[in-house]
Amino acid sequence: MNNVPYAIEMVNITKKFPGIIANDNVTLQLKAGEIHALLGENGAGKSTLMSVLFGLYQAEEGVIKKNGEIVRINNPNDANELGIGMVHQHFKLVECFSVLDNIILGVEDTKNGILQRDKARAKVIALSEKYGLSVNPDALIEDISVGMQQRTEILKMLYRDNEILIFDEPTAVLTPQEIEELLQIMKNLAAEGKSILFITHKLNEIMAVADRCSVLRKGKYIGTVDIKDCTKDDLSRMMVGRDVEFAVQKKPAEPRDVILDVQGLSVASKISKKNAVNDVTFQVRAGEIVCIAGIDGNGQSELVFGISGLENVTAGTVKLLGNDITHAPIRKRSLMGMSHIPEDRHKHGLVLDYTLEDNIVLQRYFQPEFTNKFGFLRRKNIRSYAERLIEQYDVRSGQGPITVSRAMSGGNQQKAIIAREIDKDPQLLIAVQPTRGLDVGAIEYIHRQIVAQRDAGKAVLLVSLELDEVMTVSDRILVMYEGEIVGELDPKKTTVEELGLYMAGAKKEG
Repeated sequence: MNNVPYAIEMVNITKKFPGIIANDNVTLQLKAGEIHALLGENGAGKSTLMSVLFGLYQAEEGVIKKNGEIVRINNPNDANELGIGMVHQHFKLVECFSVLDNIILGVEDTKNGILQRDKARAKVIALSEKYGLSVNPDALIEDISVGMQQRTEILKMLYRDNEILIFDEPTAVLTPQEIEELLQIMKNLAAEGKSILFITHKLNEIMAVADRCSVLRKGKYIGTVDIKDCTKDDLSRMMVGRDVEFAVQKKPAEPRDVILDVQGLSVASKISKKNAVNDVTFQVRAGEIVCIAGIDGNGQSELVFGISGLENVTAGTVKLLGNDITHAPIRKRSLMGMSHIPEDRHKHGLVLDYTLEDNIVLQRYFQPEFTNKFGFLRRKNIRSYAERLIEQYDVRSGQGPITVSRAMSGGNQQKAIIAREIDKDPQLLIAVQPTRGLDVGAIEYIHRQIVAQRDAGKAVLLVSLELDEVMTVSDRILVMYEGEIVGELDPKKTTVEELGLYMAGAKKEG
């Protein structure tokens, strides 16, 4: 058995960027037909290593072997020719194209210069049925859910007959149901003889599907283990270098005055004639964490947009500390004590081509601390403020405060947003999917920060798709289904099963 060459072997790979060694002499060995997990903290170098394998980056040192032979991968076309495909963390799809056109893009089959769409469609439908990846080939990417977009990405790989499949954080943006489906699809692919590299932070997923797991920490290779021989605690210790507390430690809530008062709120839907949010009423008090739970797409996003000012409301009122802010501009809401950790960090959280320090003062640059009376930025103050938050929240970036935000890992982008929003010392913290894409060490830290906000007498509105997070962090749970609140639950008295029934619309409070 030892004589069988590895499907892929990356030997002594070193990749450097300004101010940082992303991969420091890393070796990774993928067997044929296995699911091999790649685990590490945010910024540990996982995505960089996979980008080297896919030809997006060139390593300064090291070699790549396929089936024992050394290969050169100068770009993704080379990777595709070698049968290597990749589903990226942030999808690489053309929004205004159909699903079918995205799948065949770059490998179009033509006859006398005419696109052979029918042949391509038949192949896509056959693949989607074989692997349980149901998609509508004619739907536009901009109109379909994130889960559907991911299926499109997977079909893109299968359409090219790729044998080596790289999944980079594939579950970061999926609902619990979609995650289950995806893990099953990965098992089916491995059973067919495909070799899978699976980057994730989620230990449960590794335990559920992986055969082996390699761990990176701060760019260095820590080791490879057989999943059947280890526990979640073992993996987290390898990843973070210490024991991690999975349970959220908090004392009972002591709710006080009403901070956020939402009455009869309705927000229009962009995709149907029905309201996305319909006649929703609830309150959040100082000293409590209220969680909005629900399956993705049931109006949670639009509810937050209405409260935070990103969307206009069609009916109802929003009051903050007793003041009507229903139609107030976003800056006014911010100055009155509202902080918002948005669900889409790229669209609403950061200006990706700004530096980290400029993003950190994005909502406060005009204050006297950061701008002088002549309207010029106090660069020295901005730099030292950013440095303090970077250290406090362990935001890892190659060039510190002057790193361009786009160059940072997704998890570190998230930490920067959380640092900015919490440090504003808000009266109301709206946290939407705050731990999406974070590793266990960072999740532990963020949960502590949210609980600390509550204990300092702040009101927290949490929106989460992670059922573990909903059950352990919140003091009260409001379940949304089809734009309405269908139940209020006490996490200490309910079960995940009961919560699931409300989320699916099978149960409703009268």
